[in-house]
Amino acid sequence: MEKEDLKVLNKGEEEEMELQGYRLCRWRLALVGVGVLCTGGFLLLLLYWMPEWCVKSTCTRTTARDAEVVLMRSTDEFRRWFLARVRVMLAPGSNPFHSLETQTTSPSSPSSPTCPFSSPASPPLANGHTPHPSDGSPAQELIKRYADYQPTQIRYFTFHSTKYYWNDEVQNFEVLNGLEDLQVSCSTLHSEHSAGLTRNQQEYRKLFFGVNEIAVKVPSVFKLLIKEVLNPFYIFQLFSVILWSADEYYYYAVAIVIMSVISIATSLYTIKKQYVMLHDMVAAHSIVRVSVCRANNEIEEILSTDLVPGDVMVIPSNGTIMPCDAVLVSGTCIVNESMLTGESVPVTKTNLPNPLPGEREEDTDSAYNTEEHKRHTLFCGTHVIQTRFYTGELVKAVVVRTGFSTAKGQLVRSILYPKPTDFKLYRDAYLFLLCLVAVAGIGFVYSIVLSIMNKVPAKTIIIESLDIITITVPPALPAAMTAGIVYAQRRLKRIGIFCISPQRINICGQINLVCFDKTGTLTEDGLDLWGVQRVENGSFHLSEENAYKENLVKSQFVACMATCHSLTKIEGQLSGDPLDLKMFEATGWILEEATEEETSLHNRIMPTVVRPPKQLLPPEPVASPEQDMELYELSSAYEIGIVRQFPFSSAHQRMSVVARRLGEKRMDAYMKGAPEVVASLCKKETVPENFAEVLEGYTKQGFRVIALAHRRLESKLTWHKVQNINRDHIEANMEFLGLIIMQNKLKAETPAVLQDLHRAHIRTVMVTGDNMLTAISVARDCGMIPPQDTVIIADALPPHNGQAAKITWRYADKPSKTPRLEEVNISLEDVCPIDEHKTQEMYHFAMNGKSFAVIEEHFPDMLQKLVLHGTVFARMAPDQKTQLIEALQGVDYFVGMCGDGANDCGALKRAHGGISLSELEASVASPFTSRTPNISCVPSLIREGRAALITSFCVFKFMALYSIIQYISVTLLYSILSNLGDFQFLFIDIAIILLIVFTMSLNPAWKELVSRRPPSGLISGPLLFSVLTQILICLGFQTITFLWVRQQSWYTVWTPSTDVCNRSSHINMSDLNDTEIDDHNIQNFENTSLFYVSCFQYLIVAIVFSKGKPFRQPSYKNWPFVVSALILYFFLLFIMFHPVEDIDEFLEIVCVPYEWRIKLFIIILINAAVSVVVETFILDIILWKLVFSRDKQGSFGITPAAPTPQGAIDLGAFKCLTRLCCPRKLAPKARYMHLAQELSVDPDWPPKPTTTTEAKPRPENGSTYQFMINS
Repeated sequence: MEKEDLKVLNKGEEEEMELQGYRLCRWRLALVGVGVLCTGGFLLLLLYWMPEWCVKSTCTRTTARDAEVVLMRSTDEFRRWFLARVRVMLAPGSNPFHSLETQTTSPSSPSSPTCPFSSPASPPLANGHTPHPSDGSPAQELIKRYADYQPTQIRYFTFHSTKYYWNDEVQNFEVLNGLEDLQVSCSTLHSEHSAGLTRNQQEYRKLFFGVNEIAVKVPSVFKLLIKEVLNPFYIFQLFSVILWSADEYYYYAVAIVIMSVISIATSLYTIKKQYVMLHDMVAAHSIVRVSVCRANNEIEEILSTDLVPGDVMVIPSNGTIMPCDAVLVSGTCIVNESMLTGESVPVTKTNLPNPLPGEREEDTDSAYNTEEHKRHTLFCGTHVIQTRFYTGELVKAVVVRTGFSTAKGQLVRSILYPKPTDFKLYRDAYLFLLCLVAVAGIGFVYSIVLSIMNKVPAKTIIIESLDIITITVPPALPAAMTAGIVYAQRRLKRIGIFCISPQRINICGQINLVCFDKTGTLTEDGLDLWGVQRVENGSFHLSEENAYKENLVKSQFVACMATCHSLTKIEGQLSGDPLDLKMFEATGWILEEATEEETSLHNRIMPTVVRPPKQLLPPEPVASPEQDMELYELSSAYEIGIVRQFPFSSAHQRMSVVARRLGEKRMDAYMKGAPEVVASLCKKETVPENFAEVLEGYTKQGFRVIALAHRRLESKLTWHKVQNINRDHIEANMEFLGLIIMQNKLKAETPAVLQDLHRAHIRTVMVTGDNMLTAISVARDCGMIPPQDTVIIADALPPHNGQAAKITWRYADKPSKTPRLEEVNISLEDVCPIDEHKTQEMYHFAMNGKSFAVIEEHFPDMLQKLVLHGTVFARMAPDQKTQLIEALQGVDYFVGMCGDGANDCGALKRAHGGISLSELEASVASPFTSRTPNISCVPSLIREGRAALITSFCVFKFMALYSIIQYISVTLLYSILSNLGDFQFLFIDIAIILLIVFTMSLNPAWKELVSRRPPSGLISGPLLFSVLTQILICLGFQTITFLWVRQQSWYTVWTPSTDVCNRSSHINMSDLNDTEIDDHNIQNFENTSLFYVSCFQYLIVAIVFSKGKPFRQPSYKNWPFVVSALILYFFLLFIMFHPVEDIDEFLEIVCVPYEWRIKLFIIILINAAVSVVVETFILDIILWKLVFSRDKQGSFGITPAAPTPQGAIDLGAFKCLTRLCCPRKLAPKARYMHLAQELSVDPDWPPKPTTTTEAKPRPENGSTYQFMINS
């Protein structure tokens, strides 16, 4: 079919997919059915594993519109395939936002967007979503009720808990999200959507949006079992078990079955437990009774599952858990959003602004958007603690999104359907297995040819040749690989790090860059008031420690501190933003809120009142007896009532309040926020001239600075006018009051941990929502930026008035006059030859979220260069944190992210290893959660990750060698039509292999982080060299043994009567007659000799491969492993030099002369010596340091991309090594190293101070920007 019919779903989003339509084909189905029968069901399994083969073999291509089955492929790096059945639903209309009563007559307004699901003449529509297929029954009832309408066929499919509906207009499938997709403006939301829906409209919308429920179905054990058992490896185990049973190897078959059952059972238990935990987390409070307003002003109580976008929900005054996302249209709510943000600080939500017709400009009446208007949006799963309302008016919210479309739904979906973690180790493991399969193939052909030449029966040929495959690909491999990870998980749990994605532990061993959130992660969570600096008559006073003074009690400065906040009393306790709390507490004032009873006595909200404590007020003159006592009290009271709040918004970077002093006619406006923003809204003459210098002085020292401002409002502004006024009218022409200086202390552990990471050549980056200069200062304080390094700030401006986007570079602090420490920085390009050294200062880039967004859009190739040395990213929004992680991964960094879960969810999930320092529900998104609330968990996790990774390599190498050693033994024995005995296999596979594999994984992590990194994949020089040399050594010594035993003078073809040990005096002739005839020719001298040698070889490679330092503790500290190895050595030497008849009979080994045992012992000793020398001396000491050094990036003390002092190196020795080993230049593997190499020779890099870079129209090939020097 033509390429044009490849549709793209969710374009530009994280879940972007290509979609093709298919129609079922009967003759293809019949053919596949025949194939399934002929292959005994194997073809069915193959089609289950390969969705694209399944669709292509049973269907024919068709257009997406007519598809019965859709085949989707993700556009990310994993390119996964999915299939879904297209269903058809009958409904009385095609647009959920139609009003059925007026459907035939209502024309669409010219300004509204046309409806995607119907003809252009219909009213506007959304793009929405449903978690479950709708039932036919409600649709049928509706169709009967509206018999005049032609029922419409609506095509849709469900994928990852989201419904995709066919949209005729755009000729593609689209998601229905909710009210937001109508692009309704704030004023329209108030005028057209705040009345509520009729029951019919609600039922009709429910057809499209489905039940409002985030349903996490816990799959039945049977379903999970089938899914688990159909794993290719378990199918291979099943094949092995059947084969061994046919060959009467019952014992090992039973052992593998028991092992598989245990493995499957533990896996099922873990998966089921995770599902149940998630289900319980979601199900708590998911179904509640809610009151909704109907279109005829009735209030109806319904179940929250019946809510649809457009319903108007009444928020009860005693609070509730939100069952959907809704926007407040009247009243105020105090909400705990810890479920979503990780911050357990109550947030005040105000009603959506409703601009009056005269004020509806573009910026004030923008389209409603959950992200932009989150201060007015109540999110699903958050807890409304209390509401504030007008008498007789209810607190109402319009439902915007339901089910899986809600914020909580999206979080649950990201947990239910995570992106696979791509790791080289697992890809290489499959490649390695393919190599083993190829080796098995050679053995398979060899055994068939040999058996045919020796006229062996067909049944034996089939069994023995297939047996070679089961020997070469070890069925115990998955259990062995899992053991190391399980042990690592247990060790992490012991140090307080919990893991919900065990596969990520190995990936953490590769981390070479860690991003840290600042507040609550590097620094203490709370802020302390350091001091205040007031302004009077346009100039600064000296800084004061606090504002708790009698002479300041009636000043506007203190009034602003006491009123400009969003604090509230919950159960008698003041709660709210920690910064607001500290600021208010510093005044010593008292906050009082009206009770519900008081509010109901008045016809408007009673204001929150603040007043100073009695002891701060100056003493009043004593009242004369004639004066009315009440009037006297009223005049002497000093109280301020907060009339209206404009909450803090990160877009505006400020908050303001309108307040009135008791007894005053006019109101006052108070504002606090980011100093630059507040100063820009104040009258020029009130802002001190040295404002910028004073501010910079504080921010450079790492203080958090907040500015205050005040304005007397006109007397014509009444209470009612204030309630509806736009904040821009209030926040102008203010008088600058001064600065509040808050201190955010570093956590005690931070500097030491960062120093450990720097020593290990692990880059550290700060990603914060805080101010840029504060962030740079904290980065310097904690050692992220060393004192001698330069910081270059990138200020990017978007295209404006026909001018291209541009970046202005400025240096954060002027370099000091003292001579700078210069370090030798050898870029990879200079590694060979190394005659001229390039000395260069280390530099770091810093930028804010706005600049990051501009650079990402207009300078995409510049972004990669910036992240190479970017250390501080300030004022970053949550989604920008995720984009930064992706940009760093884009240049091949393995990225760790450590945050307190507040707004780091996306980044924690996207990083290779995300560690949340908060144990709140938001940490469900993070693979790791730490009990210790500081960053000391980061090095611990990386150390454990490295230990687990090296353990995985050891186990994989050992399992590969085990299968190859057994393969060599069996292949040699096949040449004389012999084999290993059933109990020999059993002894090797269970007593030696399983015991060694499960104990060799127990080595704990090395105590400190070293600068060397473990290889990331199995297909790397050192590992391949190690495995191949050991295979050759084992092959050599087994072949020598096999050939040498046949050269011995006493050698003869063994029969039960053969007696080379002169044991005839002890053997009774009648015993010989009882001996069973050996069908398989197991008992012979070759078999016995090879059995002894191969048993020792397993133990030798286990010890040789069990590496300790620098990533794990040495093996002698792993006592279970040492004890197991010693017991096995002792047992093997015992049965070799002191044969015990019963053991010999059980293992089917024969007696050999004493001198041959001595020779075997010498062979084993030489084998051990050669293995140890090759692995320890040749590989670890010589080859690792010379040839394979580029596998561990940064091994020479150089990580070009790491902006940390790397320590001196012995240049002379370095020259010799590189001349020996790299006559040609080495190309670095990672992309960031390529970039560092290019930049090291770029004369324009880093950009000079006060230069500008402009975006240029993209040429065919070449740069998209150019540097310009400012005049």
